[in-house]
Amino acid sequence: MDGIVTRSTGNHYSIWLPHAQCMTTAQLAGKLRLQGLKHTNPVAVGDLVRLSEPIPGQPHTIEEIQARKNYLIRTSTRLDKQTHILASNLDGLWVVASVLHPRTSTGFVDRILVTAEAYSIPACIVVNKCDLWPEHLDEAERFLSHFRKLPYPVFSVSAETGLGIEDLKKWLESKTTLVCGHSGVGKSTLINALSPSLDLRTGGLSDKHKKGKHTTTFAEMLFLNTETRIIDTPGIKEFGLYDMEDGQIGDFFPDIFQLKNECKYSNCLHTNEPGCAVIEGVESGKIHPDRFKNYLQMLDSNQPEYRR
Repeated sequence: MDGIVTRSTGNHYSIWLPHAQCMTTAQLAGKLRLQGLKHTNPVAVGDLVRLSEPIPGQPHTIEEIQARKNYLIRTSTRLDKQTHILASNLDGLWVVASVLHPRTSTGFVDRILVTAEAYSIPACIVVNKCDLWPEHLDEAERFLSHFRKLPYPVFSVSAETGLGIEDLKKWLESKTTLVCGHSGVGKSTLINALSPSLDLRTGGLSDKHKKGKHTTTFAEMLFLNTETRIIDTPGIKEFGLYDMEDGQIGDFFPDIFQLKNECKYSNCLHTNEPGCAVIEGVESGKIHPDRFKNYLQMLDSNQPEYRR
C-alpha cells in the first residue's frame, strides 16, 4: 500500500494513507537505511512510500521510496560531510524572515532561494512581524529593497495582528508548502494564524541573545484541508549549499542569469572578468549590490574542500 510521510522521529514515521483517509505508523527497512548513508535522513517528510502488508500488532515497514519530483536539501555547516533533506515533493516554499527580533540576513534568504531554484521549487518570501516596523522603517526598507526586482512574491505580514494572513491563505491553496527560516521568526505562529485549530507550540526569544528558541523539534506535514498541506520545520541556523559547481550558482540567481548571455566570455563567473554584463548590471542598478555580494560569498564558500 502507498502512503505519504508526514512526520519523522528517528526510525519511526507517521504515514498518511490517502486511500483510507487515515494515519498509520511505519519503520524503515534495513536495506533502505544502508542506501541513505550520505543523508542524515534517508526518508523525508513528503516522500511517497510503498509499505509492507500489515502484520497484526506490528508497524508497517517502508519497503520503497518512490522517485521525488523535487526536494530541499542543505548542509548544516561547511565542514559537515552529511546532508539533510528538509522535505520532498513540494509545490511551494516559504522563506519566513523577520527584519529584527531576530534579524534575518539577506544572505540566508538568498541561499535558500538559490537551492529552491536548483531543485525547481516555487518560492516566496514571507516577512513576518511587520507590526514592529513603524519604529524601524529604515531597516525594513533596506531589507525589502533587496528582493523588489526579483521574480518572487514578497508578503509583509503580522502573525500577531493578522495583517496579510488572507493573502497567504490564497497562495497556499491546494499546495504542499514547506515553511522554513530561523528560530524565532514566527513560523509556527503564522501557521496557527492560518489554522488556529492546529494549536502549534510557540516560543519567544532568548533574553540574552535575542535569538529564537527552538519549539518545533522535527519536520511535520500539517493539513489545512485534504488538498492544502504545510510542512513545519525546526529553526535553521545555517543553510549550506549542496552539490553545486561554481559555474552553476549564478544560474540560480534569476537577476544574474538574465544577463549572463551578454557577458564577453561564455564561462564568465562574474567576479572580475572584463566585459562582464553582471558587474555592469550591479553598477547600473539592475542587480542589487547586496545580492551580488551574497553571490560572491557563495562562490567563496564553495571551494573544492567544502563541496559534497
